[in-house]
Amino acid sequence: MKSLTPELQAHLASGTTMLCHCWQLKRHDGTALGFTDHDEDLTFGGTLYEAAAGFTASSLNTSATLAVDNLDVLGALASSHLSDADLTAGLFDNAEIEIWRVNWQDPDQCVLLRKGNLGEVHRGSQSFTAEVRGLSHRLNQPTGRLFQYACDADLGNARCGVALANATFTGVGTITTVTENREVTVSGLDGFEDGWFSRGLCTFTSGVNMGEVLEVKAHTRRAGTVTLIFWHAPAQALGAGVTLSVVAGCDKQFATCQVKFSNTANFRGFPHMPGNDFALFNPLRGDGNDGGSQN
Repeated sequence: MKSLTPELQAHLASGTTMLCHCWQLKRHDGTALGFTDHDEDLTFGGTLYEAAAGFTASSLNTSATLAVDNLDVLGALASSHLSDADLTAGLFDNAEIEIWRVNWQDPDQCVLLRKGNLGEVHRGSQSFTAEVRGLSHRLNQPTGRLFQYACDADLGNARCGVALANATFTGVGTITTVTENREVTVSGLDGFEDGWFSRGLCTFTSGVNMGEVLEVKAHTRRAGTVTLIFWHAPAQALGAGVTLSVVAGCDKQFATCQVKFSNTANFRGFPHMPGNDFALFNPLRGDGNDGGSQN
């Protein structure tokens, strides 16, 4: 049951309504963006809702159960705040979204219809389709800690404690050649052994992708040539001369924590936890009995 203000209730009861939809997106960096399907910009709640974004929405699937409510929002990349590069860079991944029903003659007369997060985004040449997931989707996300062999801390965070600023774990380099937009050769990283940065993070410190962070799939050093391969391409094409900073990779294993980082005191996994073999192991008794009850 939605709670409506007396003014909005009276407007709905009048029989002649001036209603539109408004969407508010909140990115991880705190930026709030507003869009509306009305033909003019609207402002309420301190947010400007642009009319030029070309948003439309599918029907909303909802239920009284714990199933995840969802709908699809279709939009054209016509707003100055929406670009293919931003979507590729992941700036809108899991962004919070609010969907409002608004009286465009008096935007303060509004009601919140749905609140959730952006899911999968599919991009075309001039438009995109974004899935909006209801709040119940968070019930599908694991919370708390898992008992597992691997460490569940992020390398360098407070739970890990490794000082990534140490020159042993962080290197700076310059792209010399680009084989593909996911594979580059780099100068300045010759002092690091083969594979040191595999699974690590690379941050571009110049160029059109400045500030973007990519995960390193593979780091190789062959005959004096250092190559980095990323899991996915950056938002914009890379070129020679672009500078970058890259931190060592960690596969979350106890041996790596011990040998590579000398940080076993802060290892956040359970390397000595009994596994399935132990749980299913049925030791033979001295008389050859298979472990069943004896008379």
